[in-house]
Amino acid sequence: MPDRNYICYAQNRTVLKKLYIQNYAIIDEIEIDFSQKLNIITGETGAGKSILMGALSLILGDRVDTAVLQSRDKKCYVEGIFVIAEKKAVKAFLREQDLDIDEELVIRREIGSNGKSRAFVNDTPVNLEQLRQLSAMLVDLHRQFDTLELGESDFQRQVLDALAGHTDVVQQYQGSYTQWQQAQHELSALQQQKDQFTKEYDYNKFLFDELHDAGLKENELEEADATLKLLSNAEGIKTTLSKVTYELGEGESPMVQQLKSLCHQLSAYSDHHTALPALLQRLQSAQIELQDIADEVERINDQVQYDPQKIEQLNDRISTGYKLLKKHGVHTTQELLAIQDGLEQKLQAVLNIDEAIQAKEKAVQQLLQKATDLAAKLTANRVKQVKPLQDKVNKLLAQVGMPNARLQVDVKPLANLQISGHDDIEFLFDANKSNRFEPIRKVASGGELSRLMLCIKSLVAQSLDLPTLIFDEIDTGISGEAAKQVGIIMKDLARKRQVLSITHQPQIAGKADAHYFVYKEIKGNSIKTNIRLLSQDERITAIAKMLSGEKPTAAALENAREMVMN
Repeated sequence: MPDRNYICYAQNRTVLKKLYIQNYAIIDEIEIDFSQKLNIITGETGAGKSILMGALSLILGDRVDTAVLQSRDKKCYVEGIFVIAEKKAVKAFLREQDLDIDEELVIRREIGSNGKSRAFVNDTPVNLEQLRQLSAMLVDLHRQFDTLELGESDFQRQVLDALAGHTDVVQQYQGSYTQWQQAQHELSALQQQKDQFTKEYDYNKFLFDELHDAGLKENELEEADATLKLLSNAEGIKTTLSKVTYELGEGESPMVQQLKSLCHQLSAYSDHHTALPALLQRLQSAQIELQDIADEVERINDQVQYDPQKIEQLNDRISTGYKLLKKHGVHTTQELLAIQDGLEQKLQAVLNIDEAIQAKEKAVQQLLQKATDLAAKLTANRVKQVKPLQDKVNKLLAQVGMPNARLQVDVKPLANLQISGHDDIEFLFDANKSNRFEPIRKVASGGELSRLMLCIKSLVAQSLDLPTLIFDEIDTGISGEAAKQVGIIMKDLARKRQVLSITHQPQIAGKADAHYFVYKEIKGNSIKTNIRLLSQDERITAIAKMLSGEKPTAAALENAREMVMN
C-alpha cells in the first residue's frame, strides 16, 4: 500500500519514492528509498555514482547498451516507484494511453541476456516513446553537457511566462488563436469550394438549362408512354369495343335483352317456390351490371380516337425524355426532376458562396485582431520580465562561481502568430564577459550550464510545475562559497519539489535532507557497487573526508558538523 503520509506530502507534485536496480554494470542489487526533499549522493570517484544515473536513465526511456549486463545468464531490472498524487498531466497521459491509474506509478525496464529490452508502466507493456513522454513529466535529469531543455524555445518562453504570472492572458490568447485558426480553415474550405463551383458552373448550367427547357412534369414520361400505347392500338381497341357493345345490346340476341327476358319468365313463378325470389334478384343484378358494362364500353369506345398528330407529338416528347434519362443514368421522370433541383441548388450556391466568404473573412479579421491584441499584451508582459530575469540570474551566477557569465534574453517578433504568441524568445549566454552572446543550445560547458539551469529554475520554481529535479555533478569546477550557494539554492528549491544531486562538494552535501553514500565492496571474486543512507554521524564523517581526506582532522570534523547542523 502507498505511504499515506508520503502522498499527502507530495500533494500535486511527482516524487521518486524508490529505485530498484538489479544486474546493471557492477551493481548486483540495490534498493534506494528517497526523501521527498533534497537527496544528495556522494562517493569516491569511480565508486559508481554515474552508474546509478545510467540505470535511472533506462526507466526514463534511454536506449540500452548491452555492455551494462553484469551477468549474461540473468536479466537486468530497473524499477522506479513514483508518487503522482493529484498530478493531472500524468493522470491525463495514463488515461489517454489506456494505462492503469493509481496514487503510485511503477515504471520497470527489463533487459534480457540477448540485449532486447521491454518497458512496463503499472505492469502494462509500453514502447520507448510512451516511456519518454511519461518520464518527462516525472523527472528532469540534468547531466553534464545535457542542456537540451534549457535550449528549447518552449522552456525559455515558459520561464518568462512564469515570471510574468499572466496565465489567464495566455489562456485567453490560446483560445482566440485556436478560434482564428479554425475560422481560417473554414474560410480556406469555402474558397476551395468556390473554386470547385466555378470550375463546374458552366457544365452545371448547361445541364440545368437542358432539363429546364425540357419542362418535364411529375410522371410525365410514364403517362406519355401509356397514352402512346393506347393511341398506337386505337383501331384494334375500337373494333373490339364496338363488337362487345354490339353483342351486349344490339345483336340478334343481345345479352342484356336475353337476361331481361329470363327475369320476366322467372318472375311469373317466384311466388310458388321459396328459392326463386333470391335467384330472380341475382339475375336482375346481373342484368343491371351487364347493362352498366355495356354503357361503359360504349363510352370508352366513343373516347378512343386514332390521332396521328398526337402520336407524333408523344413520340417526340418521349424521345427527348429518354435521351435525358440515359444521359443522367436514371429511369424515372421523378429522378430527372430531382437532378434538376440539385443542379439549381449548386448554381444558387455559387451566388450565395461569395456572401458566405465575405462574412467569414470579416470573422477571421475580427478574430485575428483579438488574437493580435492579446499577443501584444503577452509580448509586453514578457518584455517587462527580461531585465529582472537577466539581473537575477546573473547575480545568482556570480554566487555559484560564475562571476563572468552573463545571460541575455532576446525577444523578437515572429513572422506570424503562433500558438505561443508572437515572440521568438532566445536565451543567449556569454561565459567570459566577451560580449559575444551565443544561443544556449550551441554552448556546451557541462557543469556551468547545469548551474545556469539551476539558477533559472530556482527563480521560476514556484510558478512552473516542475517534476523531480536530478542534477548530475552540477558542482564541476566550483568549491568554497560558490558550492555553498549552490547548496542553498538546491535546499530552497527542494522545499516545494524533490531534488536529487550527485556532488563532490561538502558544502552541497551538508544541505541534504537525505545523504546517500556510493561505495565499492568485494563480493566473492568481484567488485560491486552499493549505496546506503547515512546516519547523521556518518554524514559528518563523510563530509569531513570530503574536506580533508580519508583521515579527517578534528577541524574538518567540526566544520562538517557545522555544515550538517546548519
